[in-house]
Amino acid sequence: MKIRVQSIHFSADVKLLDFIQKKADKLDQFFDQIISGDVYLKLENTADEANKIVEIKLLIPGNDLFAKEQCKSFEEATDKAIESLKHQIDKRKEKLRSKMSNHKTLLTSDEII
Repeated sequence: MKIRVQSIHFSADVKLLDFIQKKADKLDQFFDQIISGDVYLKLENTADEANKIVEIKLLIPGNDLFAKEQCKSFEEATDKAIESLKHQIDKRKEKLRSKMSNHKTLLTSDEII
């Protein structure tokens, strides 16, 4: 899967970019129809320690998936955002399965008549 990372108001380290790519690649195991992804890394100017924001947008057929997390480190925020996307993918797959099973049920009931 192709991931495009944009860091806003700072330059991201290569290790961070590799970490994000590695984590995002694991999403392919859950859903193989992911086209691409956009990751936005932001630093918020606050006195709070949790000032690192990660936004991930996945392009998939139908609707896009989006997750935004704010934590003390970009790695932690990335982990949480990826977990959120995993749950969204599971929900989407469950909807697709129910539509397919409903469709099969309709086809079999039509064949009986």
